[in-house]
Amino acid sequence: MIENCETLEQIANLARVSRSTASRVINSSPYVSLRARKQVLKVIHRTDYQPHQAVRTLVARRTNTIGLIIPQPVPRLFTDPFFPQLAQGISEVCHRRGYYLMLTLMATHADRDSLYRRMLHSGQLDGILVASAVLDDPIIPCLQASHHPCVLVGRNPTYPDIPWVDVDNVTGARRMTEYLISLGHRRIATITGSLNTVPGQDRLEGYRQALAQAEIAIDDTLITEGDFTEESGFYTMKRLMRLEPTAVFAASDLMAIGAIKALKQAGRSVPDDVSVAGYDDIPAAVRMEPQLTTVQQVVFDLGRMAAEKLIMLLDDPDASAYPLLPTTHLVVRGSTRTADRWPKPES
Repeated sequence: MIENCETLEQIANLARVSRSTASRVINSSPYVSLRARKQVLKVIHRTDYQPHQAVRTLVARRTNTIGLIIPQPVPRLFTDPFFPQLAQGISEVCHRRGYYLMLTLMATHADRDSLYRRMLHSGQLDGILVASAVLDDPIIPCLQASHHPCVLVGRNPTYPDIPWVDVDNVTGARRMTEYLISLGHRRIATITGSLNTVPGQDRLEGYRQALAQAEIAIDDTLITEGDFTEESGFYTMKRLMRLEPTAVFAASDLMAIGAIKALKQAGRSVPDDVSVAGYDDIPAAVRMEPQLTTVQQVVFDLGRMAAEKLIMLLDDPDASAYPLLPTTHLVVRGSTRTADRWPKPES
């Protein structure tokens, strides 16, 4: 047995083919005769040849590196459980499929445009994943113009041709609002997510659909905008309390947790005075008192599917780029109950 063959030239000489033919076999090119392919593969098997990653990069023009861009303030990435779970799902696939994952963080908003240009023109990334971008983030048109392989975590309706994965936020929010209605609540407030994001808009749309289908008039004063953070849920709930809703649907668990803290601070009981429901089913949802009723989305699976789709497109640029919509599930816990107060009939 021949030991430790280290160079492509050695492989080519032993297989009695040209160096370029040996390279095409190693990089799975279809433009090689069956006879030559068998000869090269036989030598590779006999010598246990492992091509150096740098050589493979130069020959195949692949770095086996995927970039993950999350254009959000750095403090939010370390306080919102959504992002670690998403990155974990992406990382699991990259590790299994032999890819490196490079996470890019922005120190300041002013660095954004130059950072995007450096990433797209560095030649270091085979493909890019973008998560939680606002609707007008410049990374999206930059990606489309560059023709860089990419997948969005969260659809962008302005750029429907860019592949994406997402959950069905409209249906999830509608089902939660329908559940609150089934408990007898008619005065249901909502704390939306940021309305310059698709999840913020879609979860508000689901809330509106449920009220319309139940023939409950939509009261715009009961619709207030948050930004998916606990702090925004706290201060938004303080403003909503004077309107006396019997139930509140917050478009994220962090905002729901903030709302519960505001209600408790004001001496209100959850759920006896106000029912509160969230969206995401983060680990803190079961550590609350009471435990939080919420819409469960499996963020780990969302990250996993995004990475799998991107690698599929890298392997075959003509592969179908169909969107994926993982299902959501209603998780009922102790923060919601049957309504005791009913609106007075109109005279």
